[in-house]
Amino acid sequence: MDLDVLYPPIEPYETGELIVGDGNRVHWEQSGNPDGKPVVFLHGGPGGGTAAWHRRFFDPEVYRIVLFDQRGCGRSTPHVSDPAADLRFNTTWHLVADIELLRRNLGITAWQVFGGSWGSTLALAYAQTHPDSVTELVLRGIFTLRRHELEWFYEGGASALFPDLWEDYLAPIPVLERNRLIEAYHRRLSDPDPAVHVPAAIAWTRWEASTVTLRPDAAQIASATEAAHATAFARIENHYFLHGGWMREGQLIDGVDVIRHIPAVIVQGRHDVCTPMMTAWDLHTAWPEAEFVVVDDAGHSASEPGIAAALRAATDAFRPISGR
Repeated sequence: MDLDVLYPPIEPYETGELIVGDGNRVHWEQSGNPDGKPVVFLHGGPGGGTAAWHRRFFDPEVYRIVLFDQRGCGRSTPHVSDPAADLRFNTTWHLVADIELLRRNLGITAWQVFGGSWGSTLALAYAQTHPDSVTELVLRGIFTLRRHELEWFYEGGASALFPDLWEDYLAPIPVLERNRLIEAYHRRLSDPDPAVHVPAAIAWTRWEASTVTLRPDAAQIASATEAAHATAFARIENHYFLHGGWMREGQLIDGVDVIRHIPAVIVQGRHDVCTPMMTAWDLHTAWPEAEFVVVDDAGHSASEPGIAAALRAATDAFRPISGR
């Protein structure tokens, strides 16, 4: 992971837990300038959690940087690696409500919203629900949970590019169940027996971690497939994908009129296999007012140099003008 294009590492000046209801506590942090321009970082997955390097997309001299772990993952509790964890109250719209509750609790009038992959889904859903709370949008690796997006990556489309890795993804699923892989994985990930759900979770997570960068990143794959992280990640992702994000087909692209006035940048890797450019292109076509940046030498991950540089450029462009 080469992050030299980003700002130097920083530590948070404040952390806390937000009680969001349904037995959930969401871990949040603030870093950068306490009096700066507010920005909230929406991590991917769903279920990916935040990391220290996520603070580095923003100029710490001018941004008040808010990171939080979405329900059930990262440092939020209860963690979905626990077989007893209840996912009934973990949906797109619960997370949208959590973001708005966090904004109000931090005393922020409106903030920039930054999200990649699933974070772009959540950013669009949040902005379309609360447009007055959003000053700008920075989106990467656009994903909207339309059926053909899910089928491309989780039901076999991307196997045309990675047939070797696809074999490992198929391995936990008996041949007779491979016509509906998301459903077949759901049965195993929901099984309370760790001997069933942990291998399935690792296989699910390894498939994604092995394909998100243009060149495989062994350290990133190893970190992602640690058992507790992989279990929460796979369970939450699969839960969301099985239900189509609790959105109607095409909802987020159809809803751009509500946010058309919000300044926005869309960053997309040309060789993104996880969330291929077709979705970013559809969003760009529906929303030409948003700046559209294609990174020709990158896949999906925000850690790839070209994507990281484009994201930093976007947040730099939205910095407050000196003297205000």
